[in-house]
Amino acid sequence: MLTIPLVKLEQKGSLEIHGAISPGDPNWEKTELRFSTPLSVSGRVLWLPSGDVLARLRLHGLLAQECSRCLEPVSVAVDEGVEILFTPRGESSEFDDDGSRPLPAGMLELDLAEAVREELVLSVSPFALCGSDCRGLCPRCGLNLNVERCVCSAEGDDPRWDVLRALNKERE
Repeated sequence: MLTIPLVKLEQKGSLEIHGAISPGDPNWEKTELRFSTPLSVSGRVLWLPSGDVLARLRLHGLLAQECSRCLEPVSVAVDEGVEILFTPRGESSEFDDDGSRPLPAGMLELDLAEAVREELVLSVSPFALCGSDCRGLCPRCGLNLNVERCVCSAEGDDPRWDVLRALNKERE
């Protein structure tokens, strides 16, 4: 769990946090993120004199993605440092212009899991590659060009591009 007891945090001034979010956690359901290992979360949460709460966290895990060129499975390491600021705002649940998150008055515990999820959704690239030299799939037959050489390219040009080819020849 990534829950911080706010009374204890206010008394001590800072707390260490070590936890994990499992791959099957409901927080990941409405995202494109699929983890092959639990996401490890560690860091320090600070109570600031202004009443704000600042979480400085390190996130580690392995994402299961597909290569955006050849669609083969790829494991992508997540190693992110994030800072999340929570600001007291009464009952308001709106984000502030400065990117801080609301900290409703009277709250006894602060769950960081949703904020961590949102930070990862924004920071992780949806375009993973199995390698920088990935050749992708043949646009005609769908063959993985990293595995085999395709013979489709010798069959001639795609007729759907004839109009553009004609325009290009007119310009020359």
